Amino acid sequence: MIPIKTLIADDDAGMRLVMRKLVEQAEGYDLVGEASDGVELIQLYDAQRPEVVLLDVEMPGMSGIDCARAIQDRDPRTVLVFATAHEEYMASAFEVYAFDYLVKPFRVERAMETFRRIRERLRGGEVEAVAVPRTLEVEESPTVGQVPNVGSVPNVGPVPNVGPVPNVGPVPGRMMIKHREGVSFVDVPDIAMVMRENRATVLLMKDGTRYVVPDGMAELDERLPDEIFFRTHKSYIVNLNLIESVQPYGRWTYIVKLKGLKEDALITHERFEELQKRFM
Repeated sequence: MIPIKTLIADDDAGMRLVMRKLVEQAEGYDLVGEASDGVELIQLYDAQRPEVVLLDVEMPGMSGIDCARAIQDRDPRTVLVFATAHEEYMASAFEVYAFDYLVKPFRVERAMETFRRIRERLRGGEVEAVAVPRTLEVEESPTVGQVPNVGSVPNVGPVPNVGPVPNVGPVPGRMMIKHREGVSFVDVPDIAMVMRENRATVLLMKDGTRYVVPDGMAELDERLPDEIFFRTHKSYIVNLNLIESVQPYGRWTYIVKLKGLKEDALITHERFEELQKRFM
């Protein structure tokens, strides 16, 4: 198994030592850097591109929440785990789609369970696609003092699976896009996904062709026809005709698998509910 690159950040040297020992004990993880403040964390992230970041909320330079937003703009698939003594930031942490929130002092077993769940998500191979419930009961914010059941999907009973998405019909016309190499004309239904990556907007085609474009996500969301395209997340717009399955990822987020592509998208609980309404 390829080790999971992990970065830790805390302004307290003693807590960094605890984090370091946790990563060293966890099976399948490789510690690639330590940061003592938010600015250093972002610099190390850009240099190392870890898959997992374990960070505090209150840090000098940049707060952990601001760091999380900056990291998501680079790669929204990065797994974020907050480890902090401040329970009051829990709701803010989950607004940036944190995988987990560990309240200091926490038990080693609790942290090891989080690492196990992350390892299953990142290295566990194919997982079963989640069923699409008619409704998802999502609390407004986690209850302070209670640890979320990370990575689980609410038990809503047997429901129909996502299955193949019906063909919503072709949209005539083409789109002119400006990108780093010049200008291209593309068939709109051949656009598979739009995503944020490395602080840029990327247009991904069904055949795997990628265009880095100057447009923002909101601008492309306006240009693309609603009959085919759906904003699943602040960092993703997907072609409904290419959705193959939806799989659990973290506490309040799912992965959208697309036909014929190795890249996938994220979808939040709220947008997941909206997606269901499109097929009712």
